Amino acid sequence: MTRIAVLQMTSAVDPAANAATLVDAVAKAKAGGSEMLFTPEMCGLLDRNRRRAATNIHAPENDPVLAAVREAAAREGIWVALGSLAVLRQDGQWANRAFVIDDRGEVAATYDKIHMFDVTLASGETWRESAAYAPGEKVVALPTPAGKLGLAICYDMRFPALFEALGNQSCDLIAIPAAFTVPTGKAHWHLLLRARAVEASAYIVAAAQVGEHEDGRATYGHTLVVDPWGEVVLDMGGDTPGLGFAEIDSDHIREIRAQLPSLANRRAIPKSDA
Repeated sequence: MTRIAVLQMTSAVDPAANAATLVDAVAKAKAGGSEMLFTPEMCGLLDRNRRRAATNIHAPENDPVLAAVREAAAREGIWVALGSLAVLRQDGQWANRAFVIDDRGEVAATYDKIHMFDVTLASGETWRESAAYAPGEKVVALPTPAGKLGLAICYDMRFPALFEALGNQSCDLIAIPAAFTVPTGKAHWHLLLRARAVEASAYIVAAAQVGEHEDGRATYGHTLVVDPWGEVVLDMGGDTPGLGFAEIDSDHIREIRAQLPSLANRRAIPKSDA
């Protein structure tokens, strides 16, 4: 049994303010007995004004939010799944990148969001993530104190092939940090996350942005932890930021996989002749 902490956050356009929130959460997660903290997508900067945002997007080695969280993780002796930061790639493009930081403050793994959020919603909201960010190309999983962790980010949750790949790596839990819109959250958030947990026979840890943000957007919240049976074991609601706690039970994972060995029973689907 491993205790984890999850941060529900209302990120602003000032990275320094966001870094202070994250560093505080690291200390509180450790004080609460957690071995690992999970944070939302774009927890260092949430700013739809891309011209303004550009002044705050750096290469990882120069990113002040990443540096602050690494220092805090080392000081407290806790792992951090930093949901994602907007970072500058070596080729000059931006990436929506997750970082897993170990209890020494070292970056154990990174993952660049594969699926870009390019949508036009009936509510009138239009998002073109690909206009600013380059998609990732690699599936990432790694050992952590909570078990083997697979990485995904927000819109990735709509694409089962990624979770089939993570399932094939026998992940014990999958992080899906998010900044979900309110209309899509109401319709699909719980539904999709519970489905991803069941099909991967793994815990889903989905730290979320919540509320009205400084850049004018609204996010759905409802940070979730879902067990491999699809049961919601933590739902932090859609109103306020804060820190929540949950347990990752490795015995429960084994019990579910013994009852329903869907990962072992999976077969390649023949191609259609049509």
